[in-house]
Parts: sequence; C-alpha cells; structure tokens
Amino acid sequence: MNLPPDYWQTLRLTLALASCTTALLLLLGLPLAYVLAHGRSRLKPLLEAVVSLPLVLPPTVIGFYLLLAFSDSTAVGRFLINQLGLSLNFTFGGILAGSLVYSLPFMVQPLQAGFGQVPRALSEAAYTLGKSRLTTLWRVLLPNMKPALLSGAVLTFAHTLGEFGVVLMIGGSLPGRTRVASIAIYDEVQSLRYAQANAYALTLLAVAFVILVALYWFTKKDAARLS
Repeated sequence: MNLPPDYWQTLRLTLALASCTTALLLLLGLPLAYVLAHGRSRLKPLLEAVVSLPLVLPPTVIGFYLLLAFSDSTAVGRFLINQLGLSLNFTFGGILAGSLVYSLPFMVQPLQAGFGQVPRALSEAAYTLGKSRLTTLWRVLLPNMKPALLSGAVLTFAHTLGEFGVVLMIGGSLPGRTRVASIAIYDEVQSLRYAQANAYALTLLAVAFVILVALYWFTKKDAARLS
C-alpha cells in the first residue's frame, strides 16, 4: 500500500484526539449522566435536549458557532485569549473542545441508561452502611454498569475517529496540528490521490471494526456470566 508521507503523523494525531476526547468525556459524562438518570428537576428535559442536540444538528453548524465562540469577535473568545491565553481556533485544543461538544451524547446517553438500570436499593444500602457518594459510585454503581461504561467509551472513540465537519470548521487542515485522518481523506480525494485516501480509509475501517468486535465480545461474555 502506498502510504502518504505524513500517514503516521496524521494517524497519531487522530488517535490522540479520540483518546483524549474519550477520557475527558468519561470524567465529565459520569456526573452529568447520574444527574440525568436520577435528577427530578423541572429543568431535566432542557438539559437532556442540550446534551442530545449534537445528534440532530449538522456538524458544520456546531463547528461554525464554536469557531465564532473561540474568535476574538465574541466575549467568550476575548476572555479565553486575553485572560487565559487560549487561542483555540486552528489548534489541537480547539478540535478537542469541538470533539467534546459533538461527541457528548455518545458518552452520556449510554451512561445514563447504565445508571438507570442499577437498582436504587444498592446505593441506598451503601448509604445506610455509611459509605460516601464517591465510594458508592466507585465500589457499587460503576462495577454494576460495566457494559454501559464500555459502550460509552467505544462509541465516543469510534465517533471521534470519523469526525469531519466540526474538526474542519475549527481546525482546518494543518499537518501535525489539526489534520486528522477524516480530513486527510477529504484532502487526498480532492487532489485525486485515491491510493493515499484509501490508506487512511482502510485504517479507520480496520480500527472501527476491531473495537466493535471487542465491544460485542465483551458484552456477550458479560451477559453469559450474569445468566
């Protein structure tokens, strides 16, 4: 296979983006999913709608508004640039922020379903024994929702691998900085270099297939253990 000159650099950047997005959303998604699963606030439907919005909005719309938000033409952008020294547009940090927004429902919704399936009696028993909420989460809830954790992580990772519109709007196509595999495929096709595009496409296909097989294998094994 004829590999493009920056193939490995692009692949490392793509995997770094998917890994960082998955890890950060796992940390951010757990408390959010818990609130959505057990919260009783009247604002809960509004929060659920906000979380699910990336599922129905075109990626370019999300990317466009994030591009504006990160620029110095908005109050948010000026605060990030002047107060925090963060210029996110056309940087890895920018496409990471966009990926966090765009992949949020792919992490939160499986976790929310997982929290909802764990019997409330388990956490109540832990509280009765004097366990803290953090200990109950770590020792009781999470071990009983392993399939949901794995599903959220796998879906987020696989979804981030194929992100295009959001990444293109915020990051463009800067080699070594923002040019991930999905953008590289587009660039190679635009230049009629189909062999190079095929190298990236086959890699993404293989990675997605392997992680899905691993997900279904683990899910089947866990179901057989519980039956």
